[in-house]
Amino acid sequence: MPIPNVKRMTDKFICLMAFSFGEVAEKLVYVGKLSLSYIDVAISFYQKIGLSLAHYIKERKVAFFWIGDANKKEQMLGVWEVPVEKWRGNHFALHIPLDDMKNIKEWMESRGILPKKEFGKEPIVHTWMPAASIYFDDPDGNSLEFISILPHEPRPELDVMYLSEWYALHE
Repeated sequence: MPIPNVKRMTDKFICLMAFSFGEVAEKLVYVGKLSLSYIDVAISFYQKIGLSLAHYIKERKVAFFWIGDANKKEQMLGVWEVPVEKWRGNHFALHIPLDDMKNIKEWMESRGILPKKEFGKEPIVHTWMPAASIYFDDPDGNSLEFISILPHEPRPELDVMYLSEWYALHE
């Protein structure tokens, strides 16, 4: 399976909306930052999930990764090594196409990346959006998520469910 087409970061670095001449124009955050404790481990991990290393400043223990197509240079993730006592966990989501979500667990496991056990056997669906998600941690414990928007109407009255259950509702 090809590397997922990571399009954008959401959650803490969620897409911002701007109003221009009465129309809503999408604005994306260009760079987000994560703190971590071991830069070398982080570089290897973020390359493993499909991000391209853009720049590494060894003496400052800082690395930048392109999100999505590195040639387009639309978005970046910066990772900074900090002392353990200053580290605080963060969460962010990377959008992937729905076709990639269908096999994302196998893709992750083939790279030694394990989904969080508390979310079970397959991607879950946030029915209020609706969106399919799978959660995992980076080596420092930052919570990461691959997310795909589903082409159905939201069902906020339903609880979170597995993606296969969501599809069964829409057959």
